[in-house]
Amino acid sequence: MTTQCYFAPELFDGESFRKDVYFSVNKGRIEHVNESQMIDALTLSGLVVPGFIDVQVNGGGGAFFNAEQSTECLEKIVSAHGKFGSTGLMPTLITDRIEVMQQAADATAQAIAAGQSGVLGIHFEGPHLSHPKKGTHSEQFIRPISEEEFTVYGRQDLGIKMVTLAPETVPLSDIERLIALGVKVCIGHSNADYETANAALNVGVDGFTHLFNAMSAFTSREPGVVGAALWDDNSWCGLIVDGHHVHPLSAQLAIRTKQRGKVMLVTDAMPPVGTDDTEFDFFDGRKVIRTGDRLNSTTGELAGSVLDMASAVRNTVNTLNVSLAESLRMASLYPAQYLGLSQKGHLRSGADADFVVLDRRNLLVEQTYIAGQVI
Repeated sequence: MTTQCYFAPELFDGESFRKDVYFSVNKGRIEHVNESQMIDALTLSGLVVPGFIDVQVNGGGGAFFNAEQSTECLEKIVSAHGKFGSTGLMPTLITDRIEVMQQAADATAQAIAAGQSGVLGIHFEGPHLSHPKKGTHSEQFIRPISEEEFTVYGRQDLGIKMVTLAPETVPLSDIERLIALGVKVCIGHSNADYETANAALNVGVDGFTHLFNAMSAFTSREPGVVGAALWDDNSWCGLIVDGHHVHPLSAQLAIRTKQRGKVMLVTDAMPPVGTDDTEFDFFDGRKVIRTGDRLNSTTGELAGSVLDMASAVRNTVNTLNVSLAESLRMASLYPAQYLGLSQKGHLRSGADADFVVLDRRNLLVEQTYIAGQVI
């Protein structure tokens, strides 16, 4: 494969903005990044930034992972989100039957074995959740961890594995077993008190799924899951910045309070992303209805979002008054660090050539590249 050279009038390398930068790509990796002119460089007419990484994606492009567990479904989801700058996704399966979990694992394994772009692993959001904090998850499928689930979680062909659970419903010994199987465990859909959440952190839990949403609140006498999340310096928090899931002031307070580098943008995206669809079938005979940029189940709960990562970055800049550099890190570098992907989330020599060209004025996506190939 020949080396391709690029010229970026402006480039954000993951830490700082640089002007008039040349970089070369070979075999899906960035070889050199410097200001010295390169022959036959292709000009990228915008702001070049690291590709976005989303650890919570239920669907997109009309596809819903819970409705169809196949590589074709995953391809539709990756393609839809790629148009909005996402170059790496954790396809997310919400609470469902064990057979659906097994089929989702099979599809993920097939996609990874085939080198399918954008699929980093799989995120099981549930089914080991709290009934009081189930949100829109189907109550009939919420259950303890069985050996059948442990068999799925123990697979070594799934890439990065994440499980969101409620620690008050799962023994610490089971959490330790998950971690020993190489699973990244997050707290979410949990009504736990602070002590229970903190005990889970102490045995290796390292994330919180959609901070503030579907978790016990911070109060004067009980810090709850939110308090545990904000106090702990070693864990990451996903944050949905769509204007519906979290009040802007709450989001700003979390970013100010949490250790720098530990808040990452997530979408919790559903099938309508990248489409004009106004509804889709859900569980228990329900539908999810789209009203503008808000999704609600017919039983009333918020049901994921129609958020994309580029919009999440814009919202973080424009409504939370976070700098563009930090907003970009929240969408790329920090989730890469959470997932242990040292070659993603930045644009330096040796990094994966996953990058996005943004319109500098409006921060709209003009082009997305995965492994040096435009998608």
